[in-house]
Amino acid sequence: MAVSGRRARRIWAVLATSAALGLTITQAQAAPGGDDPFGVRVLDERAHLHEQQGGLSLSAEEEPGEEEPGDGGEENEHIAARAEEYAQARTAPGGIVAPGAFGAAYGEMLNLPSTKGGWRNNTRLPYDADDPRYRDINSNSSGGAGKVTGRVTGMAADDRGNVYAGSANGGVFRSRTGGGHWTNISDELPALSTGDLQLDPRGRLWYATGEANTSATAFLGTGVYVLKDPRHGKFSRRDRVGGDELESTSVNALRFGGDKVWAATTRGVWSHSTKTLKGPWKLEFAPNPDYLPGGPKDDDQSAAYKNIASDIAIDPKDPNKTVLAIGWRSGDTYNGFYTKGRNGWERLTDLGELPTSAEDVGNVSFARSADGSRYYAIDQSPQQMATNPDSGLAGIYVSKSGSPTGTWTKIADYKQLRDSGSALTGDGYQPGIQAWYNQFLTVDPKNPDHVYAGLEEVFETKDGGKTWTVPGPYWNFGFDCWSIDPAKQSGDCPQTTHPDQHAVAIGSYYGKPYVLVGNDGGVYRRPVDGSANADGHATDWTSLNDGTMDALQYYSVGVGNDPDRRGIAVTGGLQDNGQSMLRPGDRVMGSNFGGDGGDTITDPDNGCNIAEEYVYLSVSVTQNCAVNEGSWIDDPSKATSYSVAPPDSETAEARFIAPLSADIKDKNTWVAGGRHIWINTKGYGIRSGDEWFKAFDLGEGRTATAVASSGGKVYAAWCGPCNNQGFARGVAVGNADGTGWHELNLPAESTVPNRYLSGLAVDPANADHVLLAVNGFSRKWTEGPGAGVGHLFETKDGGTTWTDISGNLPDVPANSVVLLKNGTIALGTDLGVLVRTPKSSGWKVAGTNLPTTAVLQLKTGPDGRLYAATHGRGIWSIDVRRLR
Repeated sequence: MAVSGRRARRIWAVLATSAALGLTITQAQAAPGGDDPFGVRVLDERAHLHEQQGGLSLSAEEEPGEEEPGDGGEENEHIAARAEEYAQARTAPGGIVAPGAFGAAYGEMLNLPSTKGGWRNNTRLPYDADDPRYRDINSNSSGGAGKVTGRVTGMAADDRGNVYAGSANGGVFRSRTGGGHWTNISDELPALSTGDLQLDPRGRLWYATGEANTSATAFLGTGVYVLKDPRHGKFSRRDRVGGDELESTSVNALRFGGDKVWAATTRGVWSHSTKTLKGPWKLEFAPNPDYLPGGPKDDDQSAAYKNIASDIAIDPKDPNKTVLAIGWRSGDTYNGFYTKGRNGWERLTDLGELPTSAEDVGNVSFARSADGSRYYAIDQSPQQMATNPDSGLAGIYVSKSGSPTGTWTKIADYKQLRDSGSALTGDGYQPGIQAWYNQFLTVDPKNPDHVYAGLEEVFETKDGGKTWTVPGPYWNFGFDCWSIDPAKQSGDCPQTTHPDQHAVAIGSYYGKPYVLVGNDGGVYRRPVDGSANADGHATDWTSLNDGTMDALQYYSVGVGNDPDRRGIAVTGGLQDNGQSMLRPGDRVMGSNFGGDGGDTITDPDNGCNIAEEYVYLSVSVTQNCAVNEGSWIDDPSKATSYSVAPPDSETAEARFIAPLSADIKDKNTWVAGGRHIWINTKGYGIRSGDEWFKAFDLGEGRTATAVASSGGKVYAAWCGPCNNQGFARGVAVGNADGTGWHELNLPAESTVPNRYLSGLAVDPANADHVLLAVNGFSRKWTEGPGAGVGHLFETKDGGTTWTDISGNLPDVPANSVVLLKNGTIALGTDLGVLVRTPKSSGWKVAGTNLPTTAVLQLKTGPDGRLYAATHGRGIWSIDVRRLR
């Protein structure tokens, strides 16, 4: 019996042992005795609340920021929310970033001096999602994914054992042994987000930057790079193809035909010669060119959604015949398939069973067989996503003529895939529910009828689509073979892959062919013709996440002295990989909380006292690092973590990753920010969400973006609306006891820009001395009223007046700010960490060897080190004394 859905990686889904679980879960289903440790939020209620408040995305009739009806299960909503909010922080108030922004910022960074000292990678070791030490009620351990790392969105492989993996925001890694023993080969580039990786017929590796999914404008890139000798070389800025035409966009796919490479991007379809890499890219087709940068409508609130291309199919018999898959995942009038005719690019209206109407063409993936006899396609349907609560998948199709113009035949729909051994069989979460986000497709080079398809799970057909199996089910919870027994990884179930598939490649090593899949947990491999059990689940997956590819995507970091061992315990919340736990002496990190791990509070005196946010302020607390062997299944009282979510979690009035912090003078006073500012004075002894005190109401439609407090004085930054429909921001200040609260005056014209306020730091010696970090790019690169300039502002009078102290700070999004004991300021940005000492007016790059990726949070540890949570390359630290 399969589990029908998930509470976004929370292990309590396994508790439904007598009936399949849907995502609209009742309290009685959630846990033994009817006690839900997470505070169940029924999806219908949550969707209604988000629709009222202005939610996540855009459909054909909606403006950006409104809820998409029928987005599916809660995890589907989580992905959309995460992507949208990540984009909001960087693009407000206008909603678009002009080409050249990241490149210019990177150039400014290169001109800055560096401080002494080097960064230490604290998390470059294996991370075991099934660690038997951490099988508490909030963990996913025993799900079957094994060792994991961050999201991998590009894969390429040759026939000599060379494998290339492109991570979401950590760059490209190379293995010479068929996977594992990874080395990064792209750290000299200004952008480390991956859209696609392709080996061309000459053996060159093409790296398209800008993550390959339609998540607004998150994880922007700086173009396409080519490495002539990928087996030995490394990418450099000199390897970029063309000019800055593809900067500040995402490249969803690269395809080759004749002497030309095609790029499907979020700003239309472009092409370039493969013979010469110089000269600009040529814009081949943009359905709505007025919305492109420089066009008369480039400041329109929907501009980022108007020219999205997902893939390109090139006829193997005639490279001049090309089909473009164009369209925004939630639907727009321009969605469809296009080919070049006598009058330019024309919409195709008859492809057989492959839909061509705008409402049924969304995110599309193509794959061609090596012999040219087959073309395959996955199509996500905006109409399905809007009306079908179970799936957004239109289907999987084949063109047996080998031509992308068809005729196409449907060979699978979501019901057929569901009934083929899927773990997703219940109402609200079935195969293809995230088809707008999860897609890959590839054909066995030796067998045109043997196809691997990736959605949330890995699917396989060996007979051209007549029958399907699920070699990589979502997880093993709910299958009869599953057990939480710490002596076993996942009971008697074979290892599966991490869910949420993004990339695929087929390669070989010493003549043995294998398939590699990239997903939200990293890279997994099995033989192309692998073995499976009676249920069609593969028995031969190998996790290639050995710790050498540290692509972990942290939102937060927590540091404290270990209570039982000499040294420091390091923890942090991760995108789709829960909370990692690293204690002194560990050779493998464990996962003590599942799901998307958000903000973190850790006791500096006892690193096993941890408060961990799931999402939307769904906070849990533990006082033993959440060590548990799983005995809570039979006796709920043996759980070692507790749900303590503030009420804004129940009402959906908090951001996806909401701010959570402890008072810098009182570790037992916590501040949590949603629509309201919540205070907890019981510290790690809190056991219920009812124990939070509501100190202040920011107002309807507003949500906190950063909080900080010192000695009971609290500062809270907010936005609302947070999208480009009348974007507004501000700062409120008051006391933890609820007195003295008021809004500060922040006129954008003369002081703080009208952009996203992302970080606060309070001087422990003077609570009226505060630093404020501002995200996004300055007005040169962003549109919208009050975009302004500057990224760091200071007040010495409690917020009455503010001064721009950005100085020569590069124009790059700022995420987190820390005021060190010696008065040095440390700023975490999308391109690393910058510091400024009290005696200097200029900025320096902090230390050496930190990858150029987004640093979302900075914290100091009791060991005198500064810790950086990067969203793509793990947690790093440096000795504070060297930052001068």
